[in-house]
Amino acid sequence: MTAMDALVRLCPPPVDPPPVVDWARTERALGTALPADYERLVETYGDGIFDETIWLLVPCSSSDDRDLLAQTTERDAVLTGLWGTGEKPAGLTEVGARVLPWAFEEGTGAFLYWLARPGTHPDEWTVLLNEGAAPCGSTTTRGASPSWSQCSRERRERTASATSTTC
Repeated sequence: MTAMDALVRLCPPPVDPPPVVDWARTERALGTALPADYERLVETYGDGIFDETIWLLVPCSSSDDRDLLAQTTERDAVLTGLWGTGEKPAGLTEVGARVLPWAFEEGTGAFLYWLARPGTHPDEWTVLLNEGAAPCGSTTTRGASPSWSQCSRERRERTASATSTTC
């Protein structure tokens, strides 16, 4: 059983299917393909929150706060400003490496990102967590803490298969 199968078993998707995503258009706008498991997650659940904690960023959300393209633009601006005055996380000093947001934690300013590195297939991207430390309601500094953690694909799959939580 895949991690996604386990998630669907633990957290049934909405009765009404989410809107269809134009992945080709989204990937052109981002300048990169996206991980297949993320596309399946969005196609299964759509725009929404898991366990009243993790908001999934999706293309064409009705809210800019949850829109993948809007948040990519916002996060790029915030992180460019942050890294202009500080040190980039390990892995981002490589030419062409970048981070792409895909989820955020409710009320904390923490964002989940992919570390997209040249020559690395999207399904193999590392997930980074930026802990964030912004005041509630702030959109200009949210998620701009220099504290980063990372998790490999193998570790994510082991964690997902061992997790039993409710939605």
